[in-house]
Amino acid sequence: MFARRTSGLAGAVALALALTACGSSDSDSSDKSKAKEETTREFTVGKEKVSIPAHPERVVATGYAVPTLIESDAPLVGISSWKRGEPMMDTEEKATYDKLPKVAGELASETNYEAIAEAEPDLIILGVPIPVLGDIDMKRLKSIAPVVAVGPMVPSEWREVSRQHADAAGVLKNYEKSQGEYETKAAGLKTKYADALKGLKFGHVGSYGDTSKGTFQREFNGSWGTNAAQDVGADYVGKPKNPGPGSKSVSEYPSMEELPDSLGTSDVITYSVNADGSVPDAVQAVLDSKLWKNLPAVKNKQAFPIAFTEAATYGDAMKTLDAIDKSLAPLLNK
Repeated sequence: MFARRTSGLAGAVALALALTACGSSDSDSSDKSKAKEETTREFTVGKEKVSIPAHPERVVATGYAVPTLIESDAPLVGISSWKRGEPMMDTEEKATYDKLPKVAGELASETNYEAIAEAEPDLIILGVPIPVLGDIDMKRLKSIAPVVAVGPMVPSEWREVSRQHADAAGVLKNYEKSQGEYETKAAGLKTKYADALKGLKFGHVGSYGDTSKGTFQREFNGSWGTNAAQDVGADYVGKPKNPGPGSKSVSEYPSMEELPDSLGTSDVITYSVNADGSVPDAVQAVLDSKLWKNLPAVKNKQAFPIAFTEAATYGDAMKTLDAIDKSLAPLLNK
């Protein structure tokens, strides 16, 4: 009898221990799963979901992601070159840009995979335009760290793209502060110029013309030189005669002889200048043309320079708004 009771007790204890062990295993598994969820998160890139650090500590950025993440104070450990944005950086941003290791050049094809690996990132954010994403060895990058690849199809998409860059890097709060300041300023200028710009047809000469081929760049809504002015109320009417992918859908490159046909009906013409106010060679070639001087807008003194047209962050675009306000001021007196 005693033996039976002892055997039964032993069985009960064994069962209890087994249940405890099972419960402990389930609990450990749950805790580990919860811990993983707290350290990573799912980030949507197009139709793909990428598991990235919830709080990145070592970020590598390229292309359009570079100025946004410098401005938003992201934990960067390596960046690509971003020469076009250097004139727009303030002293602190430029110092940060200069000291960060350069793991890629200006082009996507100039990516240094060994340098990226040596930086030991826990997140890689690619900001290259979508049309050139094929120049990147994604498989190789993904073997180093999770990759968020978000680039613009057209220049004006820097807004949506930069927001995703900041979100992935965990600095969305800093980003939204700059966004709010820009939108408030743009709204104020739009009100200020509402009557002056009403009904006017704008045209824009960009800085990417090829003087060796005798062409100039005509930009429409959504392009580099036009998107900030659009926020103020300017309307760059028309579209490319032969639109293509990416920037070719918002700009074209006619010959100089086509200046009258391209810009002859524009009430106002704006043109890109450098951050210091100097005129790029591609634009100067247009300004020196007799055809330019005979355009109605030019004769009516309705041609205005705009600096900082390559802004790709809200902080930089604040400078663009200042440049637009200064240049278009004469229209307020018309």
